Amino acid sequence: MSKIRMNTEYRNKFYNRIKDVFEKEETQEQQAFLQAREDFNVAQKSTFELANQVVERSYPKEDVATLRTFKKKYGDPCDVVAKDKCFYFAYTDTDNADDEGKPIENKSHFDFGLFGNLNGSEYSSEDTDQFAHAYFREELKAKGCNPDIIPQQSGKDSNPYKTKHVDMCNKELGKDSSSRYSDNDNTVGMTKDFNAPFYADVIGTSYCRSRAIACTKAEYEKFEQWRMAKADVVSKHSTWVSSITKQCDQLKIGLKAYRYLSEGIELATELGINVDEAELVKTNSTGLTIYNPTNLANMIKGMKNKQSTNTREAKILARKEYESVN
Repeated sequence: MSKIRMNTEYRNKFYNRIKDVFEKEETQEQQAFLQAREDFNVAQKSTFELANQVVERSYPKEDVATLRTFKKKYGDPCDVVAKDKCFYFAYTDTDNADDEGKPIENKSHFDFGLFGNLNGSEYSSEDTDQFAHAYFREELKAKGCNPDIIPQQSGKDSNPYKTKHVDMCNKELGKDSSSRYSDNDNTVGMTKDFNAPFYADVIGTSYCRSRAIACTKAEYEKFEQWRMAKADVVSKHSTWVSSITKQCDQLKIGLKAYRYLSEGIELATELGINVDEAELVKTNSTGLTIYNPTNLANMIKGMKNKQSTNTREAKILARKEYESVN
């Protein structure tokens, strides 16, 4: 094989080609993330159906219809009905009391929007951004965005590079940045489409934070379980991206040390990736090997939790064993 010297352009091509394969591999981390996203979709639909029932108990359909008739007849003075996707649900715990002997009221904010909070706050946070990026990961990747930027930057201080990519993702999703309150929904695009099925009619002109809607303890717990399913998408996304990042960090070190193109091709081959030297050279415009290609390939392969090709039952068992130690 010809001794074509490695350069930055070749290294970048090897890196991007191999990284792309890492992201598409069916590892346990990848499958756990995809499953968490599917589980959330199921929980989102069923839990909103419950939320809508709870809301209608407090704001009956016939009252909503009557008020809309009054608005049509009398105008803005009767404009007291609106659609909302976030609600304060509350229940009184009669089995427990506070220091004064009064039953404890449990109340929290539940937002069914794409950028709805994951912790009961009215305001969005980095976790809410990450959820939205992870949920529409494939669509954002197709548009040249980096939906993995938040977990990739985990543990690092805020910086312009991270901010740039977060803003690109949010803009592409159509996030409303004009208001800090989730009640004011001026979203567009993917965010608007996601939010559209999850609105219920409420009566009142104040923000949802001043409008607590009564529910039962069982209903409240169902809402909390739904929010945990949403948080699980973020957690599983972080775990998966972290596994890819660790592999890519080793890949960068190895590629930086290689002097010749042949070493990069050997590495790719050891990883089971086909790289055509002629194509690399054709598209190209322009010391000492610390990481032996075979050793580096083995190191990276050892960092993977490859998805088993066994039966469905074996896959489920393997996943349970994996999650029990993570």
